Amino acid sequence: MITTIALVGRPNVGKSTLFNRLTRSQDALVADYPGLTRDRQYGTGKVGGWPYIVVDTGGLSGEPESLDAAMASQTHAAIDEADLVVFIVDGREGLISTDVEIAERLRRGEKRVLLCVNKIDGIGEDRASLEFHELGFEHLVQTAASHNRGVHSMIEAAADLLDIDPALRQPETRSKRRRSRKSEPLSEAGNGSVIDAAPEQTSPHDDDIRIGFIGRPNVGKSTLVNRLLGSERVIAYDKPGTTRDTVAIPFERNGRHYTLVDTAGIRRRGKVTEKVETFSIIKTLKAIEEANVCVMLVDASEGLTEQDLHLLSHVIDKGRALVVAVNKWDALNSEQRDNVKSVLERRVEFLKFTRIHFISALKGSGVADLFKSIDKAHRSAFVNMSTPQLTRLLELAVTQHQPPMIAGRRIKLRYAHQGGVNPPIIVVHGRQADKVSQSYKRYLSNWFLKQLKLFGTPLRIEFRQGDNPFSPRSGKMGSKKQR
Repeated sequence: MITTIALVGRPNVGKSTLFNRLTRSQDALVADYPGLTRDRQYGTGKVGGWPYIVVDTGGLSGEPESLDAAMASQTHAAIDEADLVVFIVDGREGLISTDVEIAERLRRGEKRVLLCVNKIDGIGEDRASLEFHELGFEHLVQTAASHNRGVHSMIEAAADLLDIDPALRQPETRSKRRRSRKSEPLSEAGNGSVIDAAPEQTSPHDDDIRIGFIGRPNVGKSTLVNRLLGSERVIAYDKPGTTRDTVAIPFERNGRHYTLVDTAGIRRRGKVTEKVETFSIIKTLKAIEEANVCVMLVDASEGLTEQDLHLLSHVIDKGRALVVAVNKWDALNSEQRDNVKSVLERRVEFLKFTRIHFISALKGSGVADLFKSIDKAHRSAFVNMSTPQLTRLLELAVTQHQPPMIAGRRIKLRYAHQGGVNPPIIVVHGRQADKVSQSYKRYLSNWFLKQLKLFGTPLRIEFRQGDNPFSPRSGKMGSKKQR
């Protein structure tokens, strides 16, 4: 079994910064903002050379409020499954009562604990660590994670505590540390704070289906992810904006690998006021680009909003396979349900290539059918189409409906071949192909979607102009003059 290391502590002590250093990624949002991390975030450790999993957790504040209690539950779950707990404290602020409470909780759990005094830059290691010795932990290290100081020493101390074979450990050279720092782009969040906004790592499985759960705040994305997983893996709370970071969770169903990506809700631009929310939205948009299939959730009680339509259009523009789920269906009566369905039929005509599910993520009704649509949409997005097959379908389409004439000349579409997947791309070659009208492009797109029985994915048609042999720029005419 691979070793698991959990990073715990009160809010804003540098857990996510240390997580990004250890994983050499920007998977965790980082800002000078307490309580930013709420869900467990898992990553593969890259510092030290030996295999381990790092778990970033939400801050333990000791507050009895519901959301803080849910965050604490996630953190305690990470502690229970960890082989080693790295207890992070703030060297600048010094020892406070919350640190003492966390220390008592860790001692009761009888876990191996490594006390990490972070943010020692500018105040000196010994001075920063002095008062934390009274917490009673035998093993203590000092770090300045934001400057990448002491991180390798910390993981070496962790390896000693876990009795890792010295042969597995790789000393980190200065040039290697320099290269890792260069690969970590950061984006400013204002007021001197920094937020990481790089895309998430791709899944380790080649046959993985990466599913992005997207929608406005409080439509039930986290509740649906928990329902599919069968556990309270991410915090689901009846408050908009609970999820702030994208959380990727490996999942296996019927022998097939999936990655479920819970994302932050996207509001209208005019309502976004916090810098943190801005970068949460950036990570959500990145998650859409990296997804194989997007599950778009709509709140049945609020109906289809303009923001829903904008988000749907963004997914289609990016060419991602799409499944739509109207959530909280159980809260509507029959008249309200009929009204929602009629609005969807009228306003979402461009989604005829996919299926709309009516579900209750909280109660589980209608959820089981989602994976049928997800698998089908994924197959369509990565379909392989032969050139003879596409050319025959093109000929049939042209026979049934000729393209309009341009300046008295007929457009000749000669053959078609596949140009890519996710989304499927069909490249059509012919004479005056660059003059094909938008209406005829839509006709061909609908024709291929229907004939190829594609589901849940948009289809791109690209046109390539064939060379005119009588053009002055043509090689044939030039050779004739030379003769």
